[in-house]
Amino acid sequence: MGVIERVRIYLEDAWEFYRRGREELLRGLEKGYVYEVRDGAEKLWNAVVQATNALILHLLGLVPASHWEWRRKLMELEGRFEEVGKLGLCDRYCARERHLRGMTFYEGIVDEDLLRYEVQKVERYLRDVEDLIRRLR
Repeated sequence: MGVIERVRIYLEDAWEFYRRGREELLRGLEKGYVYEVRDGAEKLWNAVVQATNALILHLLGLVPASHWEWRRKLMELEGRFEEVGKLGLCDRYCARERHLRGMTFYEGIVDEDLLRYEVQKVERYLRDVEDLIRRLR
């Protein structure tokens, strides 16, 4: 399978995780089901990871093997591509990691206002990554 096809699959996966995570998180908030909220947050986080895989594969030709490497590669992209730097993707990636994965999924902290905001942030991240993939080679 070529790079273009792999990038497409990563983006499809990102949007599917986003849709499922958003639905699960919002349903959990509405019904007061903490475990559903936490699982939805983890899916939203995975949407960010899949989109990040797509971008890094598209621009650098590789897929990072760890969260440390994802952060390092995003920093590298911010240095190499002005458009990536202007979007602050590394900071945004780290914020989603902390809020969705760390605080909500692992620590069980459910801040309803923050989580509703995070849903919007994840969607914006995915849209920005898709736009970069279309524009940058």
